[in-house]
Amino acid sequence: MAVARNKMKIAHHVKDLSLAQKGHGRIEWARRSMPVLASIEKRFAKEQPLKGVRVSACLHVTSETAALMQTLKTGGADIVLCASNPLSTQDDVAAALVDQGISTYAIKGEDRATYFSHIKAALDHAPQMTMDDGCDLVSSIITERRELLKNIIGGTEETTTGVVRLRAMAEAGKLAFPVVSVNDALTKHMFDNRYGTGQSTIDGMIRATNRLIAGQVFVVLGYGWCGRGLAMRAKGMGADVIVTEIDPLKALEATMDGFRVMSGHEAAKVGDFFCTVTGNTSVLAKEHFLAMKDGAIVANSGHFNVEIDIAWLEKNAKKSSVRDFVDEYTMKNGKRIAVLGEGRLINLASAEGHPSSVMDMSFANQALSAEFVMKNHKKLEKKVYAVPQEIDREIARLKLASMGVSIDVLTKQQAKYLASWEEGT
Repeated sequence: MAVARNKMKIAHHVKDLSLAQKGHGRIEWARRSMPVLASIEKRFAKEQPLKGVRVSACLHVTSETAALMQTLKTGGADIVLCASNPLSTQDDVAAALVDQGISTYAIKGEDRATYFSHIKAALDHAPQMTMDDGCDLVSSIITERRELLKNIIGGTEETTTGVVRLRAMAEAGKLAFPVVSVNDALTKHMFDNRYGTGQSTIDGMIRATNRLIAGQVFVVLGYGWCGRGLAMRAKGMGADVIVTEIDPLKALEATMDGFRVMSGHEAAKVGDFFCTVTGNTSVLAKEHFLAMKDGAIVANSGHFNVEIDIAWLEKNAKKSSVRDFVDEYTMKNGKRIAVLGEGRLINLASAEGHPSSVMDMSFANQALSAEFVMKNHKKLEKKVYAVPQEIDREIARLKLASMGVSIDVLTKQQAKYLASWEEGT
């Protein structure tokens, strides 16, 4: 796609604008695998459903996110983008976005102070719509920037952890505007979490360590959609997969799927690789570290870096950096534990996140949910909404069409039969 350059001064804080040309190439490569978003962008160009709407987005700044930003801009939105994870930013993409006239605040490896200064910059845009991945924008507005609420008509949320936080706000009566849970769309969490996280997590762990997965004991902590995908991919690469869970239904499912299921403490004694995918805190902590074998490799692909209790390791072990994205902690008992990517999302820290074809589905949901909020905000309540089923089905239809897959439709007789409560004849 030919990208029109914006010669105006664009507010930004990125690593190096000279990286823009490389970023354009990366974005173009990603867009080739994003046909659903491309079809939405084509319609947005004609209809301008977001014309003049100020959008503040806090997302992983990657080539796929750039395709979403371009789609929203094509639809008329006035966007400011900041990073939702300090280690996931692709600096060349950030530079390319600025070159395309999209105000961007993101630097790979930015420190905590810079991270929150970037969120502040995004909120200084006085958004009418928020687009979150982890709820940082909404949380900041509710706790620190309540003067912005008068402008906001609604928002969207990308991921599980953010939705959990939003629902807690809603239950407490603190959520001040409607938010669509993009994460709850089948076309998002099924593809993104199961297929995307499964593949990209393995990719990140291998890139960081250059270790063989086959023949190793691979412990997956959590058997939600992400855990299912990760366990499936690890097994496919020849690992002996163990699953830990707190939910008896998910534990039963993992057992019936052919995985060994045991407590985290039992798994800690035998695992070679560990990966948390829960969205919770201290999933791997002191008692697990003390039980682990020498040389155990630990990573997170759930969300925030709280899933692994790195603070305990920092206080009770000697740290050394042995490879990019690999910090080794030598404990007092002499055992070494390797933590990947500072405990942040390893599929983004040392790899490139989900494949573009996966994010095509997720970001199609983002774009159409933003349009839904714009069209319906006057009648929406201050609560978390699921993506409307018609949007979910339309994205699935567009995806199938792009893949050349055709499906059947009900005949009139079949539709009547399914709609009737009487016995068929």
